[in-house]
Amino acid sequence: MAGKRVKGQAFNLLCVAQAGRLEYEAVLLALSFRAANPGFKGRLIVAEPQPGPLWKGETRLSSPVRALLEAAGAEILPFEARVFGQDYPQGNKIEALGILPANEPFVFFDTDTLFTAPIDTVRFDFARPSASMRREGTWPDPPLYGPGFGAIWKSLYDRFGLEFESSLDLSQPDEYWRRYLYFNAGWFFGADPAEFGTLFLRYAQSIRDDPPDALASQALFPWLDQIALPLVIHALGGGRPGPDLDGLDGDVSCHWRALPLLYARESDRAVAVLEEIARPNPVKKVLRGSEAMRKLVYQGKGQKLRALFDRKALPRREQALRNAIRREGLWLR
Repeated sequence: MAGKRVKGQAFNLLCVAQAGRLEYEAVLLALSFRAANPGFKGRLIVAEPQPGPLWKGETRLSSPVRALLEAAGAEILPFEARVFGQDYPQGNKIEALGILPANEPFVFFDTDTLFTAPIDTVRFDFARPSASMRREGTWPDPPLYGPGFGAIWKSLYDRFGLEFESSLDLSQPDEYWRRYLYFNAGWFFGADPAEFGTLFLRYAQSIRDDPPDALASQALFPWLDQIALPLVIHALGGGRPGPDLDGLDGDVSCHWRALPLLYARESDRAVAVLEEIARPNPVKKVLRGSEAMRKLVYQGKGQKLRALFDRKALPRREQALRNAIRREGLWLR
């Protein structure tokens, strides 16, 4: 129903996984999702990049991981990277949108996501796409003598013929990063993955290959997906998430980023879900292939790490927390 928030509306959930760390994360995503959503009406799709000119070496999921994912009800669908590949692996989430059925609502999540409550409590308005606001001011980094935040962002809106002023949060000061539409790409959603993916790919490729002059001093990697994403969402009539989406990055989903960060800062519920879904022997046998899972979960070092941090007084910036974990010798991916 366009323009209306509908509780329990069917949609397809997408993540991207490949051989290595991401396949272990995908197992945790799928198991936690099915545990929290046994009656999910849509499809849980794991997109798998295939080896090819832009992905050297083996990218396909290992057989044990594939079996766990399929047992959790996930569909594993292959796709070929034609634009990004290993030079910019974050581009997988852009190109993978092409495997989803057109005109069916979708929600994308990074594999480093746990589900801690039913997702049907989230009232998605698929006609108004949005994305995660759990981010820091990582881009742009304006030079001392300009251009500033406003000029940099406006150059991108101008590049694609988008109106700029309505994207601004006027409650925030001019030239402060929060004033400008900027998301974490850990989750995002829309009504039509074909339309969304086409714009996402066109914008990201254009910025990569021919950045506006205002971006001359800016690093584009690894931020390219997060540079293009606000433009896509704004072009499709979306914007910042409202209270109907509070469960994402809240009581419903947890974007944990790295296992040591999960133990250091996330909720008791998220840690309990992680350890519960990882406990069965068939799962343990597979996930022990991850050094981080083996040491932090199965050897109990995660709980010891958790005891070192007061979650009511964590460092303001994630990098400071990462550094503190490294000093303990427990920064494991």
